[in-house]
Amino acid sequence: MSSGPTYLALVGDIGGTTARLALADVSGTKPVISEIRDYPSRSYKSGSDVVRAYMADTGCKPDTAALAVAGPIAQGAVHFTNLGLTFSETEIRNLGLSRVRLLNDFEALALAIQHLEPDDSSTLGPDEAGEADATVAVIGPGTGFGASAFVRGGANAVAMAGEGGHASFGPGDDVEREILAVLARKFSHVSIERVLSGPGLQNLYSALNAIDGIAGDAPDPIEITRLGLQGEAKCARTLSRFCAILGSVAGDFALTYGARGGVFIAGGIAPSILPFLQKSAFRDRFEAKGRFNTYLGAIPTRVIVHTHAAFLGAAELARQLVNSDKH
Repeated sequence: MSSGPTYLALVGDIGGTTARLALADVSGTKPVISEIRDYPSRSYKSGSDVVRAYMADTGCKPDTAALAVAGPIAQGAVHFTNLGLTFSETEIRNLGLSRVRLLNDFEALALAIQHLEPDDSSTLGPDEAGEADATVAVIGPGTGFGASAFVRGGANAVAMAGEGGHASFGPGDDVEREILAVLARKFSHVSIERVLSGPGLQNLYSALNAIDGIAGDAPDPIEITRLGLQGEAKCARTLSRFCAILGSVAGDFALTYGARGGVFIAGGIAPSILPFLQKSAFRDRFEAKGRFNTYLGAIPTRVIVHTHAAFLGAAELARQLVNSDKH
């Protein structure tokens, strides 16, 4: 904790289902999170309504806000298509805050990497150290699929935001080529997110059944996960294929970003299937890149298990905003 003045910033992790807000003490080098509140996103018409509700509930009036949002940001705003909900820096600033910044949720997770303790993530595969000052990739399946990187360069470090989940799905074997063919009849573009996400679990389940000539609707993602962990055959094979593809995609991003510092898996799904994932083909597929298998073999892969990692990244951005005004 800092012995100087305390600077409390509003931080958020805003998704299509839940808008999660908190206060962050950004006085020191490591943020301290408190006053976490959850709000149902569908109950609000605008981002300012959620922030106003939080400020009323907590009685706080911060002058700085950094809000992580699940979507691309354009000109200081993000629009949640499925909700009709808009967040913009201008409307939040109009509530009386002087410094407001939106950032992509995986950009926030990338910024959070520097604040994670060893117990905040769990090893997948060999316990490699990785290169201390090298780039780190952060990817992960949840409602969608996110991807980002924390790029270190001397005294500076930058979080990259992107929409890597919408890159094309690349099959790794004959079964996955059949999966791609099945999904291509349903979607004009089969992206990574069509396979590695909650809805992606359903797509995988249905595609594997279609390949075997089995009719019927897919259970919801939570049920596929629950039954798969219990060993039900069709759900278990879906989870196994999901983990294998995740490993392959993680290896692709490690190569794309040059992430010799490590690849961290974030999102809601990986922690919920962690023991299954650790025993899966994830790491074999991660390294299975032909001439670059040795390169990938030295890169650590870990699952983020910190419950509110996005808050840490948003708080880091808030700290930078506060410090920039001091100089």
